[in-house]
Amino acid sequence: MIQDAFISLGAWAWIILGVILVGVELLAPGAFFLWLGLAAIATGLIDAVLDLSWQAAALLFALLCVAAVILGRAVTRSKTQDEPQAETLNRRGQSLVGRVFTLETPIKDGEGRIRVDDSSWRVTGADRFAGAKVRVVRIEGSTLVVDDP
Repeated sequence: MIQDAFISLGAWAWIILGVILVGVELLAPGAFFLWLGLAAIATGLIDAVLDLSWQAAALLFALLCVAAVILGRAVTRSKTQDEPQAETLNRRGQSLVGRVFTLETPIKDGEGRIRVDDSSWRVTGADRFAGAKVRVVRIEGSTLVVDDP
């Protein structure tokens, strides 16, 4: 029954399906249903021009779905994903080198502490008072070496 109604609509059935799939994407974002919806709309437009059988239209839709998903992944893939983060992954201290922080505790006898987000780091450097600005120049183990900013 639903199948007969779908077939009787012809090209409009694919366009309606495409609009529904794009609407589903708005309700459950994930950039997947969007590509399927665009493939269905494209199938409907091609079906309207070429007057395809329902079997040919279904096959065209399947091919367009695969092509649209592959194209969508290529378009939405972030280029910054693979570059700078990979070299400091699991080495958080390396990402702090060059940044300026405020001393949480004074540096006495060459040792003190700074706060970075929600963690506290041990620092070494010349003696300074709490609240002084310091720049991280390198990391030795889990200790940050600091100097004047």
